Amino acid sequence: MLARGETIVQLMEKLAPKHYAVPDDRIGLQIGSLRKEVKRVLVALDVTQAVADEAAELGAELIIAHHAPLYRPLKHLQTDTPEGSLMASLLRRDIAVYVAHTNLDTAEGGMNDWMAEALGLEGRDVLEEVHTDKLFKLAVFVPIDHQDIVRDAIFRAGAGWIGQYSHCSFNVEGTGTFLPREGTHPFIGQQGKLERAREVRIETVVPHSVHKAVIQAMLKAHPYEEVAYDLYPMDLKGRSFGLGRVGSLPQPETLDAFAERVKKAFDVPFVRIVGDGSRSVRKVAVLGGSGGKYIRHAKFAGADVLVTGDIDYHTAHDADAMGLAIVDPGHNAEKIMKPKTAEWLQERLREKGYATEAIASKVNTEPFKLR
Repeated sequence: MLARGETIVQLMEKLAPKHYAVPDDRIGLQIGSLRKEVKRVLVALDVTQAVADEAAELGAELIIAHHAPLYRPLKHLQTDTPEGSLMASLLRRDIAVYVAHTNLDTAEGGMNDWMAEALGLEGRDVLEEVHTDKLFKLAVFVPIDHQDIVRDAIFRAGAGWIGQYSHCSFNVEGTGTFLPREGTHPFIGQQGKLERAREVRIETVVPHSVHKAVIQAMLKAHPYEEVAYDLYPMDLKGRSFGLGRVGSLPQPETLDAFAERVKKAFDVPFVRIVGDGSRSVRKVAVLGGSGGKYIRHAKFAGADVLVTGDIDYHTAHDADAMGLAIVDPGHNAEKIMKPKTAEWLQERLREKGYATEAIASKVNTEPFKLR
């Protein structure tokens, strides 16, 4: 059984939900249609003509890309221009393009976590907060004999986390009253008779991101026809998601040695360095793509060095003046997302019983060369 395009995108948005993206980012379906069965998905960093040709040769009906082919506004779609020719090629071959950009950067277990893991960073925190998962308090009244069933269901759906503690709840026994009216089929009691039942009020914390799934799980596990429950917002701050990561190396090392680590981690032939190569670094900030505007965030976070791409001349001077070292492996270091995303998606497809393949693009889209 092959997965449809809509299903594949739903799986991707479990990894990189759209609301994790920064405002006005160009994400989602950009070209073609998802209303079709997909035999192969090609995961690419960029969508170039070579990547489109690769997708066609593989028989891929869908490309999941990190960088949007339609990012800058197009004033026309003339097929004798590079942009127009690429769009025409994709449409003619019925290859859809779906983009996961800053939502994949921000996601836990996404781009910036992959980059931090590749560098061996420990104790990671978010560099720049983009989204906070709001918290709700769920209170539900359950017959005493069914409390374990309902509690387990809402925990499995994602409720009950406080920091690194799971299965957190508070439970109070009491007496519930209700009178089943005509047309009801009560689990406990009889129509027309006031019933008093021993019940437990279960209270637990529910993140906004999973609250619908938690409510559905609760209703499915609950024995009552009409479930009495409350869901109300809390002032407590939930988990933060954002761009970049800050962590520490297992041991301090020189900036020159760390630069070699970066080259190896991201499989790049060279890096640009700002700072004295003999200085010691341990606390590291990493941000995929163009992170020059985050030098002050990195310095404020206590980082000794920032790893990011596309650093310009004046930003390098500013970082050097504030004592922040920089290692720039280029924007193409984000190619780490190709095998990681393909592997993640393939596992989800396999779990669901789909025969659709997720394949990492082998096309090198690095535009720069050294001489």
